Amino acid sequence: MINKKGLRLVKDFEGLYTKAYYCPAGVLTIGYGHTGADVKRGMIITEKQAEKILENDLASVSSRVQPLIKAKVNSNQLSAIISFTFNCGVGALSRSTLLKKLNSCDYEGAADEFLKWNKATVNGVKKVLAGLTRRRKAERDLFLMPEEEIDPVKHNIYSDIEQLITRIETDQKRNSETLKLAKSIRLKLS
Repeated sequence: MINKKGLRLVKDFEGLYTKAYYCPAGVLTIGYGHTGADVKRGMIITEKQAEKILENDLASVSSRVQPLIKAKVNSNQLSAIISFTFNCGVGALSRSTLLKKLNSCDYEGAADEFLKWNKATVNGVKKVLAGLTRRRKAERDLFLMPEEEIDPVKHNIYSDIEQLITRIETDQKRNSETLKLAKSIRLKLS
C-alpha cells in the first residue's frame, strides 16, 4: 500500500477537484485524479467523498501493481511506483522498461525511467507537460529516498508545517503562493 509520502505526492500533483473536469489529455476527471465510467460531466462530490474514492483507487492500483514487482522494494519505492501507475495505468507499468529494470534489480536504471514518462497526448499530439515532468522527478526522488528513522527535531518541524498547511487550506482567503511554499518545505522535510 502507498505510504504517507506517496499519498501526499499523489494529492499534491492531482489536486482536489470537487467538480468533474477534463484533464490536459482530455479525460473526464474528478476528486484526486479519479477517472472512469462513473465520472459524469457536471458531477460534484465533497472532499470527504474524494478522499474515499482516492483511498479505493490507490488500494486497487496497489493490489494490481504488487504482483508485477519481483524485486525487493522498500515502501518509498513501492509508493513511487503506485503514484506512477495511478497516473499512467497498470498496462503502461506492465510494459515499461521501468518495471523490467526494477525486476532485474537495476534500481538506479529503474529510477531514471520515471523521467521518460512526461508526455501526454494533447489534441492528437504527444507533448511534454511541465506538470508531468515535475511529477516524474518527484516520483524518482521518492523512489531513491532511503527509509529513515524519524528524527524528532525534523518530525516536530514537520508537524508545525502540517498544522500551518491545515490552517492555510481552511482559510478561504489563503494565499496560494504561501501554500505552495509550505507544501514544498513539507515535501523536503519528509
